Amino acid sequence: MTTLLNVKDLRAYYGQVQALHGLSFSLNEGSLTTLLGANGAGKTTTLRAICNMVRSTGAIEFDGKPLNNRSTENIVRYGIAHVPQGRGTFTNMTVEENLQLGAITRKDSAGIVSDIERMYAHFPVLKQRHTQQAGTLSGGEQQMLAVARALMLRPRLMLLDEPSFGLAPLVVRDLFGILGKINREDKVSILVVEQNAQLALELADQAYVIETGRIVMSGKAKDIANNEEIRKSYLGY
Repeated sequence: MTTLLNVKDLRAYYGQVQALHGLSFSLNEGSLTTLLGANGAGKTTTLRAICNMVRSTGAIEFDGKPLNNRSTENIVRYGIAHVPQGRGTFTNMTVEENLQLGAITRKDSAGIVSDIERMYAHFPVLKQRHTQQAGTLSGGEQQMLAVARALMLRPRLMLLDEPSFGLAPLVVRDLFGILGKINREDKVSILVVEQNAQLALELADQAYVIETGRIVMSGKAKDIANNEEIRKSYLGY
């Protein structure tokens, strides 16, 4: 398979504090990969470093092109969409305005209209709420909107930071089911950071476990899910 994202010896810093200590990992095109670990392990920082939102060293390549020293805006234009923790919707704008904003770098008006309808097919509740302000949506609906807005970029890679955070278990199941469908049918590669390790491993092809800014375990998601010793030692279930 073709390597889409390749990260080598990634180190990241907040001021003088080092948060990542030489991470190396890769992600194949069309795959769904998860980064697992406890709070403070460095999962969110990894996504931020890929998008050049924190100071970092090491090599990050996307489809063979170096991302180091690229602006966050240029990284988005390469086709990398980032859905941060906390959803990040524009609460005073309507659902449909949020979706239109997700396509702000695109020029194909007809394609944008078509993709909005495609998002409504993935997330029917957004169609029902399309004229509502995003701030009036439930937490689950806001998370769906954040994902849909990122997909309006037509990304090749989507970075998702704790999509299950603060959501009811049934909503999380529905959301993860939709993410799997998007990965399979729309061929969008996904890198998801998640504390719900059990659910993430059910969804993913490949998994990496981070502890204090270092990768301590990696492999096929199903192998890690089936290894009781690894689950108890690193994932807490």
